Amino acid sequence: MTQDTWLILGATSSMARALTRALADQGAGLILAGRDMADMEATAADAVARGARMAKPMTFDARNPATFPALIDAMTAEEGMLNAAVFVGSMPPQSAIDADPALIDGTVIDSFSGPARLLQMLAPEIEDRGGGTVVGVGSVAGDRGRVGNYVYGAAKAGFHTYLSGLRNRLTRAGGHVVTVKPGFVDTAMTWNVEGMFLVAPPEKVATDILKAVEKKRNVIYTPGFWFIIMTIIRLVPEPIFKKLSI
Repeated sequence: MTQDTWLILGATSSMARALTRALADQGAGLILAGRDMADMEATAADAVARGARMAKPMTFDARNPATFPALIDAMTAEEGMLNAAVFVGSMPPQSAIDADPALIDGTVIDSFSGPARLLQMLAPEIEDRGGGTVVGVGSVAGDRGRVGNYVYGAAKAGFHTYLSGLRNRLTRAGGHVVTVKPGFVDTAMTWNVEGMFLVAPPEKVATDILKAVEKKRNVIYTPGFWFIIMTIIRLVPEPIFKKLSI
């Protein structure tokens, strides 16, 4: 059993549940943060049954900073290394955003500025303890703006840049940051979304995350073949790319 504690932001997502189960198998302590308390209580009970040192559900709303201090207090009360995994985000249909541009604000808060603000509050504690890992789940959508989801992609691109800077900062104190760029994953966010292909199970993402943490990788694509796909997409010249509907 490890003394490490993990804060799981967005704990009700399918990818977060898969990582929670894997961390529970290792005996980690878990603070599960999200909005659906009943769902998280069930996940916490399952985690303890699997071997988690402890599992505590707590309220987190990326759009309500008043929910942040209690999470920081709960983390700092734990001994050992502190870690965080961020699965928070929202992706309204681009057509809905086109009809109501006010939806941009919530998308950016959910996918970038809300979790970044929470991580900014946790970073000093990671530095003081001389170690700890932050896993930030972004998206391949952040690698290049596409006509189908460019607002969500812009928010994730901003989160990628934030994670890069946070990695630069925490490395100096013994910490580490892993940027995770999933392709299409079988989650509630992608249900009923047209054009999905090569859809991966959440368990595959969780396995890749744990390998990246162990090897202190900086940036990973999951599944790995998305690195090749996105490299090709990034290399398409802009005059051609702007005519494509991919």
